[in-house]
Amino acid sequence: MQIEKSVAIVGSGLVGSLLAIYLRKQGHKVTVFDRRPDVRQVEFSGRSINLAMSNRGWKALREAGIEDEIRKLALPLDKRAMHVEGQPIYYQKYGDDGEAIYSISRGVLNRKMIDLAEAAGTEFRFEEKVWDVDMPNARLYTGESEKSKWKEYQFDLIFGADGAFSRIRHKMQRQSRFNYSQHFIDVGYKELSIPANADGSHKLDRGSFHIWPRGEFMLIAMPNLDGSFTCTLFMPFEGETSFETIKTEKDADLFFETHFSDIKDEISNLKRDFFRNPTSAMVTIKCFPWSYYDKITLVGDSAHAIVPFYGQGMNAGFEDISLLNHKMNLHGDDWEKVFEEYQTERKPNADAIAELSYRNFIEMSSKTADPVFLLRKKIEKKFSEKHPELWTPLYSRVTFSSKTYAEALEIGDYQRGIMDEVMNTPGIEEKWDSEEIENKILSLIKK
Repeated sequence: MQIEKSVAIVGSGLVGSLLAIYLRKQGHKVTVFDRRPDVRQVEFSGRSINLAMSNRGWKALREAGIEDEIRKLALPLDKRAMHVEGQPIYYQKYGDDGEAIYSISRGVLNRKMIDLAEAAGTEFRFEEKVWDVDMPNARLYTGESEKSKWKEYQFDLIFGADGAFSRIRHKMQRQSRFNYSQHFIDVGYKELSIPANADGSHKLDRGSFHIWPRGEFMLIAMPNLDGSFTCTLFMPFEGETSFETIKTEKDADLFFETHFSDIKDEISNLKRDFFRNPTSAMVTIKCFPWSYYDKITLVGDSAHAIVPFYGQGMNAGFEDISLLNHKMNLHGDDWEKVFEEYQTERKPNADAIAELSYRNFIEMSSKTADPVFLLRKKIEKKFSEKHPELWTPLYSRVTFSSKTYAEALEIGDYQRGIMDEVMNTPGIEEKWDSEEIENKILSLIKK
């Protein structure tokens, strides 16, 4: 273990709570600050998207010794269920047999993570907002308002885990040569829900990630342990079909009946949630450096917020903590080296998963209903099954591997170039599973 330090974590979300568990295992005294109330004492906000835990997240939880506890909260999803207009529902397997993503309610998981961090000896200070940071001296200042009398806290180390609009990062932005960008996409999201059947069972297949692709917008649904589904409607804020055009219950009825007729029995529930829950924005945030003065660093969304379309936001944040722990084990009390290697190694991967996540929105909303795209995926799958040493599909490389995101993006672009050439083959629809196509891919790989 390292020499004991007094450590502050700002933010009690998933990444902050996991970091607290790791730091307690290293022997540090840990205090977590959060401006919000204790989520264990309040109803969750109604602005959530169910989480998709995959290999990277499980690895970080395993190393923290809490994987078994969290698996009790998760449901495995081994396939997509595609609800395409005018077609019967069909399924797309995610990977090989046994490979699955895991649906977990954000609220349920956050409460459990705080419980586990608290049991490990972490002190939580809820409803205490951080207003300022003295970065060279690792001091935090909290108070009821920006103009109220502040409390001063002295620490050895401070970690910013306070999300996309981080107060800690905001303070860093005032430093010279700090690079920062944010980009909001024109699509928002709204949480909806499908309740369980009267007997507690699920109304849709509980082993699938359900998608209703509709081009410019889409609906997704992920199962919960109680038989319900958390649904999310992604749609433009403005435009012909958008959140701004649905103003009355009549508008909502027409929208859901027109575009989601296969779940028409749930329209009353969807409509209720539509007007009750807020419409939220999605942002990609990039910045660098993440660390200052060998005393302060950013983790998770504070350093690299991404849009949610690869299901990797939480997994990427957990992987941050896993790498930090590895650097602590490697370099002990040399915090300058710990922080420098952490940020240098993670930054390219954070940028890569941001790019991949944005691209996956296009795939999920429109391409998954495109016959040419589906044929392309069928060819890739067949080739990868026959030549697993030569071809791992991009989704599997991101989701079911712990290789870096940057490597996944680079190899994915290389494979995309090969498949572009393959799909230009005359008569590809008839000969897609022929030896000719297999040999063409092999020859392109050898180039």
